[in-house]
Amino acid sequence: SGLNAPVGWGVYITTFVFWVGIAHSGTLISAILFLFRAPWRQAIYRASEAMTVFAVMTAGLFPLIHVGRVWHAYWLVPYPNDRFLWPNFRSPLVWDVFAITTYFTVSAVFFYLGTIPDLAAARDHARGLRKKFYQIISLGWRGTDREWHHFSKAYIYLAALATPLVLSVHSVVSWDFAMGIVPGWHTTIFAPYFVAGAIFSGVALVITLAVPMRKFFGLEKYLTVKHFEAMAKLCMLTSAIVLYAYMTEYFLAWYSGEPPERGSFWNRVFGHYWWANWIMLTCNGLIPLMLWFRRVRRSIAALFVISIFINIGMWFERFVIIVTSLSHEYEPWAWGLYRPSVIEMGILIGSFCWFGFWFLLFTRLLPPVAIAEMKEVVPPPLRGSKEATS
Repeated sequence: SGLNAPVGWGVYITTFVFWVGIAHSGTLISAILFLFRAPWRQAIYRASEAMTVFAVMTAGLFPLIHVGRVWHAYWLVPYPNDRFLWPNFRSPLVWDVFAITTYFTVSAVFFYLGTIPDLAAARDHARGLRKKFYQIISLGWRGTDREWHHFSKAYIYLAALATPLVLSVHSVVSWDFAMGIVPGWHTTIFAPYFVAGAIFSGVALVITLAVPMRKFFGLEKYLTVKHFEAMAKLCMLTSAIVLYAYMTEYFLAWYSGEPPERGSFWNRVFGHYWWANWIMLTCNGLIPLMLWFRRVRRSIAALFVISIFINIGMWFERFVIIVTSLSHEYEPWAWGLYRPSVIEMGILIGSFCWFGFWFLLFTRLLPPVAIAEMKEVVPPPLRGSKEATS
């Protein structure tokens, strides 16, 4: 890898934070929209919840990849040893382990619980080994009033639990940086800044996944233009919050009067990594301004392109926060440059392939749109028809 003395965190940790942000947005979108009874949630929540689970699985690989020798990972555990290694068990990195593990457990249960009625429907239409598979994972669901009553209660409780959990977990991830004394990191705005960025990137990735899913599976009558317009409006809101956070960072760096803080942000804009900073500002601040036009919000092709640019910008946001700050700290003699290696870039691309593999497997085995809930919101001519139940 291209890691060196001043820059100990590079592409691997950048990608880890990116996927954690994606993961924290899917369940948050689903849970909050469910609690507020948003009618357009039914068409997208299954894909967003699946995206959450697979993104956590992807993010969990990168701390192991970053460590390098995975078979020696137990050295990080603070137990008495003869190697004179005494890791700090109170480190913010340890907080991540417990926070992300808890979040993954709740998100996986939340996702699985919502699929049970649809798994039972698939069980009734499947044959052979697939039927036995669906019989096991549908837990004997029959659709009785008693089962629906308990299902509804459990789903509300999990949604109420997942919403504050997401906010707290991604705040913990932001404290990995805010608790440090590195210029550009030690600020109290990181928690809401990271949460808004997670929702921003997550909604954009839902749009990116929903557009081809709508086309290839013939879901035009269920994933309508109104659904995409609603997601575009959510992107508009979170983009404004993220842009406000950017401006706040620059203003506070200037207002603080601290030379290291000013130098760090000057290096972001005009230093060796100026291109990464301007890609971030363009993709996250300027391009989403197009969403203020109704014609753009109602154009599926335009939303697909904009969502890709947003996710590119959000990855570079993490890169700018991590790499540029570490490469330009207090002492000039400690400054340095970081150049990612070909292997690092290959693993970065591989993470998207890994995520895509699991998402394609999900669309192959499970209904990408919730059948049970979509029956309540489809237009009246489709209710009871073969098309509505197929």
